[in-house]
Amino acid sequence: MATGGPLFPGDSEIDTIFKIFQRLGTPNEATWPGLSELPHFKPTFPHWASRSWGQIRDTAAKVGADGVDLLDRLTRYDPRRRITAQRALEHPYFRDVDRRENA
Repeated sequence: MATGGPLFPGDSEIDTIFKIFQRLGTPNEATWPGLSELPHFKPTFPHWASRSWGQIRDTAAKVGADGVDLLDRLTRYDPRRRITAQRALEHPYFRDVDRRENA
């Protein structure tokens, strides 16, 4: 929503997965321990290098430094390293959002 379009605009499941890999890098055991045990991961998937959100088009210009940091934390492959929804709501990116009920 913040960038005005989908983060991973694929036209099929595999195209979407490859778009994710192109932006976040193809995952491996270092970035996601246990990956090779997942039933649908194929070691033959193409390998792309990781790029930070700040390097991707004009993402930084649209969401700012705090938005880039939040995107990075939300899109980590390893769920143990990914920010939780509760912690994401406490992120500085949302510091100006009024969270009062019925606000």
